[in-house]
Amino acid sequence: MSPRDGAAPAAQEEIRSYHGQPVLKEPVWTWEIPVYFFTGGVAGGSAGLAYLSHLRGDEELARRMWAAALVGITASPSLLTSDLGRPARFLNMLRMFKVTSPMSVGSWILSGAAVSTAVATANAWTGLFPRTAKVARPASAVLGLPLSTYTAALLANTAVPVWHEAPESLPFIFGTGAALSAGAIGVAAMPPGEAPGARRLALGAAVMEGPLMELMIHRLGELGRVYREGKPLRIANLSRACIASGAALLYARGRSSRVASVASGGLLCVGALATRWSAFAAGFSSVRDPKYVVGPQRSAIERGDRRGAARRQARVPAADPAVGSPASVR
Repeated sequence: MSPRDGAAPAAQEEIRSYHGQPVLKEPVWTWEIPVYFFTGGVAGGSAGLAYLSHLRGDEELARRMWAAALVGITASPSLLTSDLGRPARFLNMLRMFKVTSPMSVGSWILSGAAVSTAVATANAWTGLFPRTAKVARPASAVLGLPLSTYTAALLANTAVPVWHEAPESLPFIFGTGAALSAGAIGVAAMPPGEAPGARRLALGAAVMEGPLMELMIHRLGELGRVYREGKPLRIANLSRACIASGAALLYARGRSSRVASVASGGLLCVGALATRWSAFAAGFSSVRDPKYVVGPQRSAIERGDRRGAARRQARVPAADPAVGSPASVR
């Protein structure tokens, strides 16, 4: 029965794809990518915390955070090339710089951050390259922010609905996760009570991460249901549990107990990783269901039609009440 013959409203509203096939193909990324999101955040956040600690004269925290940044920046290209399959594919991305491509920009940011972080870490631990380190330290810290968030822009630049519709929210979530993981590592790496800056950073980011995630889900509207079901929900619940318990333990015992500091740091890092993995899994779920692909496209078309109609109406001259026709414009 066709809609004109009086089909049921539920049947009319059901969105189906051709022969039940997905409208979009699922991303080909594997587990290395969400881990790469996390290690990039660790590298960027740790570099920023290390430089600020150096400026404040806390050289011991700075040394340890430079080491954490170097571990993160070393692991990131390895994970990326593992997913790409051949190291040459990563090198190919450096053949040109294209400002409109998040992948191209991100590859150069990753390369620049790797060099500057390596020099800064070598100077912090061995005293080598003192003059070069004066430039490398601030360069690594400045590159840390885009290193932590460019992967969010990369996701938003795809056709995957739940990523594509959140270009403003994802960078803030990834940036907060980078601060959370860096602060957690700083707390775990230092004796209790000797890293107040790292502790404040971890607690502040832990408070912000949940509300930012909920705000993104709310702004996604119907697409936000992807985060409320299946694998994305299970991973998001793990993230919430780890961040809440880690922050509570850090606040209550982090300044007096070494075990509590290490445990809370580990829980917060797992929570930061799980937040990224939840967003990663949500992308796959949104591609599998046609309603999450077709629905946003229809809404975008309707919004475009309304804007176009408004623009056309604005261009129509006002009617002359004396003659009932458009007034001439001189």
